[in-house]
Amino acid sequence: MQLLDGKFASEKIKQEIAAQAAEFLQQSGRKPHLIAILVGNDGGSETYVASKMKNCEKVGFRSSLIRYNDEVTEAELLQKIAEINQDPEADGLIVQLPLPKHIDPEKITEAIDYRKDVDGFHPVNLGRMIRNLPCFIPATPYGILLMLQAYQIDTTGKHCVVVGRSNIVGSPMSILMARNANPGNCTVTLTHSKTHNLKELVLQGDIIVAAIGKKNFVTADMVKPGAIIIDVGINRENSATTKSGYKLYGDVDFEQVAPKSSWITPVPGGVGLMTIVGLLKNTLASAKKEIYS
Repeated sequence: MQLLDGKFASEKIKQEIAAQAAEFLQQSGRKPHLIAILVGNDGGSETYVASKMKNCEKVGFRSSLIRYNDEVTEAELLQKIAEINQDPEADGLIVQLPLPKHIDPEKITEAIDYRKDVDGFHPVNLGRMIRNLPCFIPATPYGILLMLQAYQIDTTGKHCVVVGRSNIVGSPMSILMARNANPGNCTVTLTHSKTHNLKELVLQGDIIVAAIGKKNFVTADMVKPGAIIIDVGINRENSATTKSGYKLYGDVDFEQVAPKSSWITPVPGGVGLMTIVGLLKNTLASAKKEIYS
């Protein structure tokens, strides 16, 4: 068993991003600029956004955080998004999910200019991804591809089983792993919570991407020896033994599955760090007009 270490891979890629950001600053006179909108005080969202802002600073980006309380109206949020869409120095815009129940996340996602949609959630970017056209790939699947590249893992001809069908991770991951590229060229099976023979299908996986949002969902009896395990899950539980007051668990039972695997991502320290790298690379590409001129 070997670790797919997100810290190692992300630091290496961030050095490359920082060098390109410095070159962009020299040529354009400004830094790539990422704007994040955070609504409410969800603990997980606070942590994620703070990490994104901190990493922007590390690689030489400008970052701006716009905060609203839970009472902000959908109309107010849409108005702010429209303003940012018109800002020529706003390269990337993300609205941190989840949002309060009175705000439609689909409406918010579609309101973001797809040319600034560095999270890769807009229907235009998802549609272009399906057609294998230049686009902003959703940040988490993009980060997973970058990790596989960093460790030079050849995925060609392998059977990839994706557990979870969300529009953010599972569905796009299944498309990306099937495309004619490396990473890619897999035979892909997309499974979910309603799949009847889930265990039997996951057991066939040479590569397993667990993104179902349930603690320790993938157990050792679902994994064949030598499988490559990508654990996307971040499940928070209160803990009296940690300084933060909570502990993170993946969707994979790491202790039991790791000995059977050839490669495995830890939680924390795996896919989460690579998601930020995917976001940073999308933001840099937006600033440099590499996807949409």
